[in-house]
Amino acid sequence: MKLSSKNIETRLDTVYDAIVVGGGMGGLSAAIYLARYGLKCLVVEKGRGRSFWMQDTRNFLGQDPTVPGRDIIQHGTDQALHWGADFLRGFVESVTDEGETFAVNVKIGKKDDVGHSLRSKYVVAASGIMDNLPKLENMQNVYDYAGYTLHVCMICDGFDMWDQRAALIVNTEGQAHAAFVLNWFTPYISVFTHGLFEASVELKQKLAEHGYPLYEQPIVKFHGENHKLSGVELADGTLVEATTGLVGMGSHYHNEYLQGIELEYSGKNLVTNEMCQTSHDRIFALGDLKQGLNQVSVAVADGTLAATQIWRTIRRASEPRKWEANIKVPAQL
Repeated sequence: MKLSSKNIETRLDTVYDAIVVGGGMGGLSAAIYLARYGLKCLVVEKGRGRSFWMQDTRNFLGQDPTVPGRDIIQHGTDQALHWGADFLRGFVESVTDEGETFAVNVKIGKKDDVGHSLRSKYVVAASGIMDNLPKLENMQNVYDYAGYTLHVCMICDGFDMWDQRAALIVNTEGQAHAAFVLNWFTPYISVFTHGLFEASVELKQKLAEHGYPLYEQPIVKFHGENHKLSGVELADGTLVEATTGLVGMGSHYHNEYLQGIELEYSGKNLVTNEMCQTSHDRIFALGDLKQGLNQVSVAVADGTLAATQIWRTIRRASEPRKWEANIKVPAQL
């Protein structure tokens, strides 16, 4: 059932088996499995997550490579609703451990100052990350290329950068070393610091040894047309040819709602076991929030694992169903 501010009151007394925070690839995978296991499930999706910006999906089995991420998300949302999951467009502000249940405070829309408290036995954190993009005066200029020929994931899109003139845009010296991995796909790499740090002598020397130009001026504009990059303009007027780009400027992790609960992290990633269970046995983490590869295929598998472990735990604690006489069995399930 689709929920909104108009009907959320009908669910305030519901205790969900699981609330899934995030309706991306991993969250929807979890919701579909949870619903098909016969468990009460709610997906809370804030909108415009990382997979929404995927302009095509070239490395996901069974999908036409031109299918945009938003189409897959819509299809997955429809599937989850079909199997009986609830879906709410909203923002999870906090999760509080009450003992047997969690209180999940959700705000719906900009005018919702107080929020609504929903309850569940389990929480599945699938809210993902958002990649940092270079800040320009005209951000629409960045969005014209981001997800098309200006990429954020080398594993996803390295093939599409093969032997092209690539702009590697970074904000730390450590990120600049991605050049020495990107060169598997193309040796024609120019490194841009966007004026955010001063490169060390050692980095300059290593880049020079590989023949990779280093530009430390701020970027003012991306050039090209029809989402196809052709060059990068710097503050001093220099125009550097580039037909593709990779942004390595870190990411924002959407996990603020979990800060009130003690969990084990490795850096910014949640530590989980093989079933995506965190150090709290009733909180699971999927996809980009946990340790591992940031890939759609991994997130989808994570959703399957988390949902199955939740079902197993609930099933083992429940009384077995028995054959009862005079019960009308549906002709077709």
